[in-house]
Amino acid sequence: MPETTSLDRIHTQILWDRLLAVVEEQAQTLVRTAFSTTVREAGDLSAGVFDRQGRMVARARDFEEDLIVYDTAADSAVIREVAASETEAVFKALVMGTRDYVTKCGFSKAVIGLSGGIDSALTAAIAAHALGSDNVITVFMPSAYTSGDNFEDTRRLARNLGVGLETIPIDDIFREFLKDLVPASDNREPGIAEQNIQARIRGTILMAISNARGCLLLSTGNKSELAVGYCTLYGDMSGGLAVISDVPKTMVYDLAHFINRDQIVIPARIISKAPSAELKPDQRDDDDLPPYALLDPILKGYIEDDLSISELVEMGFDRQLVSEIVAKVNRNEYKRYQAAPGLKVTSKAFGYGRRYPIAQGYLP
Repeated sequence: MPETTSLDRIHTQILWDRLLAVVEEQAQTLVRTAFSTTVREAGDLSAGVFDRQGRMVARARDFEEDLIVYDTAADSAVIREVAASETEAVFKALVMGTRDYVTKCGFSKAVIGLSGGIDSALTAAIAAHALGSDNVITVFMPSAYTSGDNFEDTRRLARNLGVGLETIPIDDIFREFLKDLVPASDNREPGIAEQNIQARIRGTILMAISNARGCLLLSTGNKSELAVGYCTLYGDMSGGLAVISDVPKTMVYDLAHFINRDQIVIPARIISKAPSAELKPDQRDDDDLPPYALLDPILKGYIEDDLSISELVEMGFDRQLVSEIVAKVNRNEYKRYQAAPGLKVTSKAFGYGRRYPIAQGYLP
């Protein structure tokens, strides 16, 4: 599989691409070239100044407002620190993007549904960094299928982040829905309808809190789930911003470890436990999906690198598995079209970055 591009190579390539464009126009007179960026230009990483030999002689901070003054006569250098790794850069971009989006939409607070899983934990950590712990409300909505560990893990996470935590069980509401909508469900394991009802109950509760308290709901689905449709419309997809919708599941783990680099913020058990939607007994993500370490490279190849099924098979992936994943990606365009806008941190995000028809007849 292709080697992962390092942050340094991304930094260098972006800056050199821009520099060479200027050089082509001003090759005879160029002495020094300065690049400036607005904070929203996350792809540009940071502003900088290069000399005639292409050496960086000044650089501003990345993903935040900064001002540097470079004196060409004194030839003084100001090199600010920037992200030391790609994971750190992604984290800083998500924090900046969340803060900008929430505040520029007129909100000061956010609400997040916590499940005890790593996706909601990461989203809560990003929100706390972006908005401040006092401005983040978290809500835990357990059901009969929620493991005991998740009660403790959500309390510990909220305490570590310093955010408020409210617990609202959904069992009574769920039973009322089943009584009127799915009466035959009493004697069988929850099917898709019953599982989605639980997700939509939680989405309704979160949106009610959002409306009542004037805070923005942040949805917590990752790119891997969104790609294959492992999410529920009007349920866990509810929200005003999908913070990690462009973050593959494997990168979610990298970001969680980065957050925990100095001290435990996200409890270790949240990171180590098997991912589960907990919408039926003993449910695990890998009951319906291949392991994320296998799924994510296939998704990257198909979505970001525009590789065909045959090209992915040539890389060593199983044809049947690739075909099934590609079919899920294509089939779930209608879900992604109705998703909240997300923050772009990869080379190609869903939405404006990847225009596909919702309904089509040219793909099986």
